[in-house]
Amino acid sequence: MDRRPPARPSSPGPRADRQATGRYGEELAVEALRRAGLTVRERNWRSPVGEIDIVAEELAPDLLQDGQPVTWLVLVEVRTRRGTAYGTAREAFTPRKQEQLRRVAAHYVQETGWQGPWRIDAVAVQLDGRGRPVQIEHIRHAIVG
Repeated sequence: MDRRPPARPSSPGPRADRQATGRYGEELAVEALRRAGLTVRERNWRSPVGEIDIVAEELAPDLLQDGQPVTWLVLVEVRTRRGTAYGTAREAFTPRKQEQLRRVAAHYVQETGWQGPWRIDAVAVQLDGRGRPVQIEHIRHAIVG
């Protein structure tokens, strides 16, 4: 398996640059999730309600099952920021965005018929001004309720 980080984005215009930065952040997030033991099932799942960046699974304790390990569905939102002029990647998880993610996650669970435990995680990818990773933070159970 190639352990080199994905190539940093380089694109001509502001919108293309944002999209490339987002894709780069998602690649870094996938790597971080895999290192943490999660299995990525799909990426960029779309519905009329919205999008889920990464759908993964993790074998983890379920307190409703006396802490026995079970497969959790993990729906992951990735936020990537280059520099801090518009806030950090972590700060991008606004209350409005969290509410949208709750709706999309509930729609995914209903549409797929998932019967086990599930949660919404977040990955905040902070890049420096030149697009190099500074911090990648996996936040488990980032959005509740």
